[in-house]
Amino acid sequence: MGLDNCPLVRALEVVGSRWTLLVLREMFNDVRRFEDMQQHLGVSTSVLSRRLAEMVEEGLAERRPYRVDGRREQLEYLPTAKAWELYPVVVGLMQWGDRHLADPDGHAVRLVDRDSGADVIAALVPAGTRTCAPADIAVVPAGAPSP
Repeated sequence: MGLDNCPLVRALEVVGSRWTLLVLREMFNDVRRFEDMQQHLGVSTSVLSRRLAEMVEEGLAERRPYRVDGRREQLEYLPTAKAWELYPVVVGLMQWGDRHLADPDGHAVRLVDRDSGADVIAALVPAGTRTCAPADIAVVPAGAPSP
């Protein structure tokens, strides 16, 4: 099998850009409006527009119109089921970065199971093992108590 047919290579072509993973992180954290994403990420409008268009085309994001206070209709971007399957990947990269690349002050957030209060980690587990659904996870500041 050549590299062109390798599923890992094809997957990297879809999500290999840092902007794709950062936009996914924003959507996973309920940042869905273009202006909010741009402000949080500090990315140019052209880069963000291009990345969101590619993510919609790849089935990672869905455009949904919204209107606030009688203003013109705008678009928000929601993660699709296909995108949510990447949530463990994004969490794993975040946690790897926290362990190996964090500032001396440590990481900014941690993920916590809403029911038990236990920290949530990205891990490989046997099939059929209970896992946390994204709705079961709270994102809390690193020094804050569990909810």
